[in-house]
Amino acid sequence: MEFVLIVLIAFVSSFMTFMSGFGLGTLLLPVFALYFPIHIAIAMTAIVHLMNNLFKSFLMKKHVDWKVVLIFGVPSMIFAILGASILNALINYDIQYNYLLFGYELTTTPINITIASLMIIFAFFDIVPRLQEITISKKALPIGGALSGFFGGLSGHQGALRSTFLIKAKMPKEVYIATGIIISLMVDVSRLFIYGFGRIATGIEDNWQLLIAAVLSAFIGAVIGKYFLKKITIDFIRILIGTFLILVSIAIGLGVI
Repeated sequence: MEFVLIVLIAFVSSFMTFMSGFGLGTLLLPVFALYFPIHIAIAMTAIVHLMNNLFKSFLMKKHVDWKVVLIFGVPSMIFAILGASILNALINYDIQYNYLLFGYELTTTPINITIASLMIIFAFFDIVPRLQEITISKKALPIGGALSGFFGGLSGHQGALRSTFLIKAKMPKEVYIATGIIISLMVDVSRLFIYGFGRIATGIEDNWQLLIAAVLSAFIGAVIGKYFLKKITIDFIRILIGTFLILVSIAIGLGVI
């Protein structure tokens, strides 16, 4: 069952993220978290995310704005290393909180609470109209890169903040998506490099078949997503992802999943 669900979500989220510029990690991470510890789920999601971004960068390479990649992507890479290092450090604190909820004994951890809090915050960027309307100067792009990179390394959720800043650059839709793909790819490389030196990488080698299946499914979703690029609105995808993200974030924070 876990194999089918993860492969299906990889396909659906890859399809959706082609239109929105974000969403693959948002949807795939909670599903991995159903079956693996949260730090393993983050690392596995990062691998699928990286491979999918490599594939999408090939599909969209002619639309990339390399100037924006430079001023936004470089800070993203640097601060992704910082965020990923903090995540590795959090794993070393083996603290658990046990409590009863509606008669059920549940367990949560500081890392679960941290990740869940971040996911809820980012969800509001997707579903609250006022937050979507925030005006951000292009001069603030390096700051946006640093913030999205940091949280991308810490929780894997870089897309919401990245989109909040890049959408203000008023690029054509294809350029916005292609540029976001390259920046996301840069963050993936940085955080996976750090994850590989900590306990976060433990257990991934035992699930390589599942990872390959998820990657291939995401590839198929990306190809279909490119075909439907001009037929689906970003607003619909934002609301769908944001709502789902809040529900799953609460579940992760409480220790339900």
